[in-house]
Parts: sequence; C-alpha cells; structure tokens
Amino acid sequence: MTDIVAMESAEPVIYGVIKIIRKDGFAGIVDLRPLLAMGEMFEFLRATSVRFAKLKLEEHRYKICWLRQCAERQASFPHLAS
Repeated sequence: MTDIVAMESAEPVIYGVIKIIRKDGFAGIVDLRPLLAMGEMFEFLRATSVRFAKLKLEEHRYKICWLRQCAERQASFPHLAS
C-alpha cells in the first residue's frame, strides 16, 4: 500500500488545472476540467469559476490526496501516443 504524502502546496494554474507539490518533492499538474464538467457536484465552480482560484489545502494537507495519481497518469499521456 502506498503511503499518503502531505502536500507542500496546491495552486490553480488556470480554471480547472492545479499544480501540486508534495512534501516528498513530487510536483505535478492535474487537469480537472473533465471531472468538473460532470454532474451537479461541481456546479458551484462552473457557475462562478472565480471560486476555483480560491483553492486551499485543509489544515493537515491531505485533503486532495488522489491528485498525485491523476498527475502521474496524465503525465504519461504523451508517452502513450508515441
């Protein structure tokens, strides 16, 4: 089982795209736009995209722990095409 590593920082790049840096040194970009486009859950972000820019980590910095897997998977996309 993989240990969950706290984040050093998370910041929006553009609407729907986040740059994360983990305390273990991993850095990645995660494109959440396909996810944000689905369902009612993210309607509040679609209705007022300025809210996305107010992204914050929760106190213990583990709140969005699944983003590393997304960033690693998305980073491999160009390699899959070649």
